[in-house]
Amino acid sequence: MTASLTTRTAAVDAISSRPRPIPFIRLVRVEWTKATDTRAARWLLTLVALSTTAMLLVPLAAPDFEHTYGSYLVGAALGLSVLLPVVATLLFTSEWSQGTTITTFTQEPRRIRVLNAKLAVSVLLTCGGTIFGAAVATAGIGIATASGNVVDANLSIGVIAGYLLFVLLNVLAGVALGALLQNSAAAITAQFVLPATFATLGTTSHFVSNWIDISTWSWILENDWAGHVPQIAFSIILWIALPLSSGYARTVRRDIA
Repeated sequence: MTASLTTRTAAVDAISSRPRPIPFIRLVRVEWTKATDTRAARWLLTLVALSTTAMLLVPLAAPDFEHTYGSYLVGAALGLSVLLPVVATLLFTSEWSQGTTITTFTQEPRRIRVLNAKLAVSVLLTCGGTIFGAAVATAGIGIATASGNVVDANLSIGVIAGYLLFVLLNVLAGVALGALLQNSAAAITAQFVLPATFATLGTTSHFVSNWIDISTWSWILENDWAGHVPQIAFSIILWIALPLSSGYARTVRRDIA
């Protein structure tokens, strides 16, 4: 009886002494720090802000530009989509390039939780970027009004949703390439070369331009969904769903040297 009680007590003590799982919110905080609290990340985020602001200077300088809130949001979205995806890409590739994955996955062996934390941070970066872009667009509208231009500041839910979704999809495309290639140089190069390549091919192929070229997402940004939903869905599967799921699978199975 005493031996049985001692065995049970030892088993309880062993279970209670096991380290508790790392809370997911802590993983998100760690990944947020990795994404924002380095010199390279701060420079990239600064360039994101500058490129977004620069895109809003174009309509102010163009004499025949249609000054609407929607058109200014389009400029902000295009500015954000240039470099903000690179920040998200590096979040998924830098640890492989720097060799710190062994530390990360030793502290949290369930790799999918780490990947999900990185994905959550990418979404948070998108939210912050779109808020900044909307603020810059509002400032641009204010300057245009003060300059005596005819301004239409009316907004619709469709325009706002298209703006948010366009930026998010571009960031997720960067995430997908980073997760799949797991190399910073290769992922960033692919992020710029592949769209340019398919855009060039799209000039000679109707199928490529309407189904594969990532510029199909411009229909989202313009809130032009009529007749384009199948093409948009196909391009999302091609550019995001397939490479991201493949990247998850590769990360889970990859040996860490």
